[in-house]
Amino acid sequence: MMEWLGFSCLLLGVLLWPSSTQNVVPDTALNCCEGDILLLLDSSGSVSSYEFSRLLHFLSELLLPFSLGRGQVRAGLLQVGTEPHLEFGLDAHSTQPGLQGALQRTRQLQGDTNTEAALRLAQGLLAGDELELPKVLVWLTDGVQPGMVDGPMAELRRAGVSLLAVSTGHGNYQVLQRVVTPPIESHLYFVDIDDISIITEDLREAIIELIHVDRLRVVQVSSHSAVLQWRPVLGSNTDFYSFFRYSSVLPGGGEGQPNGGASSGGQYHRRTLPGDASWVELRGLQPDTIYTASLTPNSQSNHGYLNTLSVTFTTLPEVLSPAVVTVADSGPDRVRVSWGPLQTEHVQRYQIEYGALPSGQVHMVRLRGDQNSTLLTGLEQDTQYLVTVSALYSTGKEKAMSVKACTQEVLPALADLQLTPVGYDAVQVRWWGHDEGLRGYWLIWERGDTQSPSRPAFSSLYLPPGSLSTLLTHLAPSSRVCVSPVYRMARGEGLCCTARTQTGLILRAHIPGLGSIQNFGIDSHSTHELHLN
Repeated sequence: MMEWLGFSCLLLGVLLWPSSTQNVVPDTALNCCEGDILLLLDSSGSVSSYEFSRLLHFLSELLLPFSLGRGQVRAGLLQVGTEPHLEFGLDAHSTQPGLQGALQRTRQLQGDTNTEAALRLAQGLLAGDELELPKVLVWLTDGVQPGMVDGPMAELRRAGVSLLAVSTGHGNYQVLQRVVTPPIESHLYFVDIDDISIITEDLREAIIELIHVDRLRVVQVSSHSAVLQWRPVLGSNTDFYSFFRYSSVLPGGGEGQPNGGASSGGQYHRRTLPGDASWVELRGLQPDTIYTASLTPNSQSNHGYLNTLSVTFTTLPEVLSPAVVTVADSGPDRVRVSWGPLQTEHVQRYQIEYGALPSGQVHMVRLRGDQNSTLLTGLEQDTQYLVTVSALYSTGKEKAMSVKACTQEVLPALADLQLTPVGYDAVQVRWWGHDEGLRGYWLIWERGDTQSPSRPAFSSLYLPPGSLSTLLTHLAPSSRVCVSPVYRMARGEGLCCTARTQTGLILRAHIPGLGSIQNFGIDSHSTHELHLN
């Protein structure tokens, strides 16, 4: 008799099963979410066949509105029994008909309530997934002897999984309220099995709150343009998007008037985009203005059940060029001046004025509006210039910015250098330089009177500009001697000679700088001159 009653209740549940083709699909969850939902269903012998069928009915209604698949919602069902059973995994179904059919085919396990073992399997399914997506576990239980669930549930929460629970019996409230993710008032439900449908909408909204994503987002915005992006939801060649752009008031109180007829009075600019589009660029916007953009997916297969996506953004305040002026590649008679940002749509031409400070003659260069750099030549060396970059806009507005630029000092090289041996370890050093701007001479040579590693092997000497010779003693064999002219800003190009004091050998080398000293093997008792570029 009891078996007949159980079969009758199960048959009644099957007859009352909802048909996804007959019910109107609620659109609150369509195109709203991206994440994983794992259903942990008590399928043990403590749950009657009638209760089990009602739970499956409840899950069918709960999941029916969601868009399924990668990039949308993935749903899986894990049954609790003596041994856990994965009815279907997260990637098993990407359509509602497939999911609804799998729920209808689900059969109860019976046996013990080994929730702990099922939670260990759930950890592998959720916490072990490499996809960085929101993850939700919905636990449906009659509350009878759930077992040691605190530990596994805590591990899931630490892994970022949100836990929700529905109890259809008089379960241990303290256990359930410990394991669910706060807030408890929206994530924990106690309900009679016959009234379970009354929590469907509340539980679905709680899940949506956890996995909701804004699909229409602003990825780039400037004063006159913006780029909007969304996740593709259409696939058919006949599908398309209806795109609307509204303007609002300026943050300061004025009304925006973007191109295309959009204004603050509810008017809008409409565009139709293909079904495979995933971004759109908006141009001709007004700076510092609030805009609202809406995107409506139109699908022949979904019959209009896809939600309209919206986003509100504010364009940046207008930055008039030139906002930045830089100087580079300076030389004795030239400097390169650059500026930005480049605004070819608005700037007609640039005008560059420059003159030596404090009261030099002012020169002028005019450039097209699509140029943002110029080389100023014919300048005086070692001189400071004031450079002013002015932009003339198509509206008649002008904006200017000035910087100071300095040309480099010309540093003449040393004219000549000679070494004459004097005794065993000494040489007489003579040189010829240029007097203009000269501050002195810098000498460096290799010492021969040091055997201690702590003492430097080289000595240096600074001489005033009138000095043209000096005697160096205690030189090392084949000592290298270098002389450089010193000017106000830096050292000029020097010369280096290698002298073998015993043979009187002199090697004269024109080498730029002090770091290019070289040794050359040549015949003794001779003088050679080598010019190196």
